[in-house]
Amino acid sequence: MTTALFTRHDPRLGRFSLRPLDPAADAELLHRWVTHPKASFWLMQDADVERVASEYGQIAAHPHHDAFIGLHEDRPAFLVERYDPARVELAGLYPAQEGDVGMHFLCAPADTPLHGFTLAVITTVMEFLFADPATRRVVVEPDVRNTAVHRLNAAVGFEIAGRVRKPEKEAYLSFCGRDRFSAVRTTGAEHPKQPEPPEQPNEPTKRNEPTKPTKPHEPNEPHEPHEPAQGVHG
Repeated sequence: MTTALFTRHDPRLGRFSLRPLDPAADAELLHRWVTHPKASFWLMQDADVERVASEYGQIAAHPHHDAFIGLHEDRPAFLVERYDPARVELAGLYPAQEGDVGMHFLCAPADTPLHGFTLAVITTVMEFLFADPATRRVVVEPDVRNTAVHRLNAAVGFEIAGRVRKPEKEAYLSFCGRDRFSAVRTTGAEHPKQPEPPEQPNEPTKRNEPTKPTKPHEPNEPHEPHEPAQGVHG
């Protein structure tokens, strides 16, 4: 069994941890998650197991992008991607700063939702990222239509800076610095109201092409927990 890289104890829901993703060994598990109807924002609905293994194999080989399996009480429960937004996803689309880290996450589907689970997951992911002293700010870019993820982001301290247009979507560029996250976790302070997305059908958007190591610039909730959150935080 792979040793966990990071572990956090949630006072209500127990132990959360992250381990490195194994593209071959985890492909079937990931395939079930990313092709689930509630995972449409992950943009891999039509993927087969081979494509999932290939895409995550490319991410594993990429110098600026990696992925992890999140565990709840030692059972696989969510997927996390971490990347350098100056080179992956947002290259050339915003003024990157030293210490910026991008992320995506996706909660696995579950038969019995667990209240507060998704908030516990994003909190775990944020604590994992900030456990690296080099991380100064987490950068996300959720689809403007994803109101659920905007509320979730706000709950952990993200603030929307503006819109960015990407080939597959229009996104809200959002930031959460180390001090902001710490203050929110400590005080539980209220957050400014986030911009409401335009009234549009909640249609899936096209996922970026699989990340290719030779092209570094290539390639969010109060949902009821355990529902897949759009990982397009990134």
